Amino acid sequence: MSLWVFGYGSLLWNPGFTPEESAVARLDGFERSFCMLSIHHRGTEEVPGLVLALDETPGARCTGMALKVRPEEEPRVLAELRERELVSSAYQERHLPVVLADGRIVTAVTYVVDRAHRQYCRFDEAVQAEMIARASGGRGPNPEYLFNTAAHLGEIGLADPALDALAERVRALVATVPGSGGANAG
Repeated sequence: MSLWVFGYGSLLWNPGFTPEESAVARLDGFERSFCMLSIHHRGTEEVPGLVLALDETPGARCTGMALKVRPEEEPRVLAELRERELVSSAYQERHLPVVLADGRIVTAVTYVVDRAHRQYCRFDEAVQAEMIARASGGRGPNPEYLFNTAAHLGEIGLADPALDALAERVRALVATVPGSGGANAG
């Protein structure tokens, strides 16, 4: 059985491996949402950022990319993904069916937010923008994460109007905050 990974955020533009195959894919029952506090990669405990997570929501659909891992790279890729994604146990690794654009259904490794975890959150767009505009962590400025994700979704024909609106709001905030680190990102 082949190892597929479902990308919906940074895995779209920084998967950490070269896929054998990639395809637009849909995951039913989940939405892409800035519902996870980032205290390692894009923020800190003192100034948390926000990152995208798959939030289980009845009737929702998330469109992203299914990335097929080369068989000889599967152990390394899975180990690296777990190190990256499971850093604080806010994500749960799940193997879920995704529907590829050509109609095939494959089982993909996905990282779903644990709603019981202390990093799970739900904020309105204004609060999200404020948090993202000022945060930075081990993998860089939080605005860069948002800008790269929104841009890549647009490049592959999966523009997300809500992400685009949030990105514009964050760009405006970053432009007014000296030293925010994200003014030219993306």
